[in-house]
Amino acid sequence: MNPDKNQILEVLKKVLDPELQRDIVTLGMIKEAAVHNGEAFIHLEIPAGNPALRETLSRKIEETICQVFPGLKTSIQVSQPARGGAAAPAKPAGPQPFGAIRHVIAVASGKGGVGKTTVAVNLALALLKRGAKVGLMDGDIYGPNVPLMLGVSGETRPSVDEQEKLIPVEAQGLKMISMGVLVPADQPMIWRGPMLHSAVTQFVQKVNWGELDYLLVDLPPGTGDVQLSLAQVVPLAGAVIVTTPQEVALMDVRKGVAMFRKTNVPILGVVENMTGEVFGRGGGRKAAEQFGVPFLGEIPLDKRVREKGDQGSPIVSSEPNSEATRAFIQAASLLEQGFTQKA
Repeated sequence: MNPDKNQILEVLKKVLDPELQRDIVTLGMIKEAAVHNGEAFIHLEIPAGNPALRETLSRKIEETICQVFPGLKTSIQVSQPARGGAAAPAKPAGPQPFGAIRHVIAVASGKGGVGKTTVAVNLALALLKRGAKVGLMDGDIYGPNVPLMLGVSGETRPSVDEQEKLIPVEAQGLKMISMGVLVPADQPMIWRGPMLHSAVTQFVQKVNWGELDYLLVDLPPGTGDVQLSLAQVVPLAGAVIVTTPQEVALMDVRKGVAMFRKTNVPILGVVENMTGEVFGRGGGRKAAEQFGVPFLGEIPLDKRVREKGDQGSPIVSSEPNSEATRAFIQAASLLEQGFTQKA
């Protein structure tokens, strides 16, 4: 008896992307799977600019199916995502535009402990200082720290409009939504993949963001379910990767770059955080050069950056003349220039 489509997809979940170490079904790389007359037909989509994956994944798919279903032939069609032009097919699934938001930007890191949320908050405030309308979505469902850094009370709750959409909380000029303003601070979030996907989708589709130039999304560290969900439901303009200066940062940046390229999300730039005597400098710039992406600058290691964030008064707002603030303003300027040049 021939296996059905669902059985084939279950088997293909055993095939992992060699860089992301996540299965190709979850990553959305299997566009179609079918079985007919003793042959499995697989449509595999690989990212543009990564032809080496074609042979590697095709071989793994064939070997895996053969192991589970001996005698079943395998026919694999490999394609790359269509980009622009009349030839690009319209797809009902995948990221859809929402609201009057010009650019949605993910702020990500390959690992924790690099100050990603601090960068996301201050970069959002820097864009605001440059005259943009800015929103900030806290995508870290397990550890929502954005409300704390913006000085939003734990008792604050968003209101709901006539269409039953959440109205973002306004803090220091930013529109903000976070799990931290939806559930009590001491309530643990014990959620698995499907619930995380649902939460991210709600933040995108059930929030009345209004008109924004930029919506920054502070992602949790790593390359997990929230990042993949975001890429699936949000039309991301690109991603900013936050790292620290050490040489080991190259490995972490590599993971972030690989994940976003797999989901066809452009890398808008790398920010090196905590630059200074303790951690050194240069890892972020070197990583940006190696991967051929913009370098948005160095944020100096300054204890006031942490202290002001803990106090709910980010340094860009509270100390406009500090070196760190100037670095954030420069990063925001370079980020905006990138969009201007593309226009």
